[in-house]
Amino acid sequence: MEGEFGPDLAAVISVLQTALTPAFLLVAVGSLLNVLTGRLARIVDRSRDLQRQYPNTEGIAHERVVRELRIIEKRMRVVGSSILFAVLSAISVCVMIVALFVLGLTNTHAAWVAVALFMLALALLSACLFQFVGEIRLATYAIYVPEEYLELPPPPKPKERKRHKPV
Repeated sequence: MEGEFGPDLAAVISVLQTALTPAFLLVAVGSLLNVLTGRLARIVDRSRDLQRQYPNTEGIAHERVVRELRIIEKRMRVVGSSILFAVLSAISVCVMIVALFVLGLTNTHAAWVAVALFMLALALLSACLFQFVGEIRLATYAIYVPEEYLELPPPPKPKERKRHKPV
């Protein structure tokens, strides 16, 4: 395994191939982070819009604004924790890749380290996805559609046809 100046090329190639698989997980977590930060940006924009509406509303409309602001605040916390779990998952994947290189290039037999880091990454990713689902549920709960938009006008009565008398 050791060449004249360090690990031989075959060992390096083997470690690179092994480290490539977790890199795909890292790409997936990065894509998920992109979605989550986009949602957070939309939540912040909605919060600012509601805060502008707040002083100009009264009665039921004001209650709706306050209720939605409370939900928005919860959504921001949930998305924030989801982002935290995703970032921690990505960090554990990075540490796992480093561990794979160290273990592979030093010929150390401690595969449990890579397995433990992979399991940690998956557990953190699962926590992220659970939080994501929770945020989606809050978002759908926050949507208010006024009752008048849900009512359909009554269907038109069918016109009676004039019957022609036979000649």
